[in-house]
Amino acid sequence: MKASVGDRIVTASGVVGGAVRDGVVVGCPHEDGSPPYQVRWSDTGEESLVFPGPDSLVRPADGEDADDADGGEPRRTRSVTWRIQVSLVESAGSTTAEAVLVAGPPEHDDVGALRGVGHARKDPQDLEMPVIGDEVAAGRALRRLADALLGQAEDDIGTVTGQRAHVHG
Repeated sequence: MKASVGDRIVTASGVVGGAVRDGVVVGCPHEDGSPPYQVRWSDTGEESLVFPGPDSLVRPADGEDADDADGGEPRRTRSVTWRIQVSLVESAGSTTAEAVLVAGPPEHDDVGALRGVGHARKDPQDLEMPVIGDEVAAGRALRRLADALLGQAEDDIGTVTGQRAHVHG
């Protein structure tokens, strides 16, 4: 891996569900561009010395990546973070969850319309375990949100191509 000052580093989280981090290389002590790099992280503004691992990639400052494997044209990479908020309400053995895409594709002004709702109800003979109701209701809400996202993709494909689209999920 080689980098220069001004390049971006994108690093996947080391934990499941963790955020992808990106930052700008602000220092590169080796002339050949080898690690480590001094990186200013975009989420905190903090700087740290980074030895990138296999879960990291370098995006050159000019936006071009290395040629693809078959020697074709350089590829552009893109890194985007979408945020989903799940809200839960539990009352009298019934749980309702709402999953909303709160920060999604900037091309859509109607992002708030992308949501899913899920419900779970405890059987009267079951033990009181609210976390299970939360998991079931949230899982159902996220499944419905996923269906809404796939539906949005189908609509977008249809708009671009002029033909009805079906995305297999």
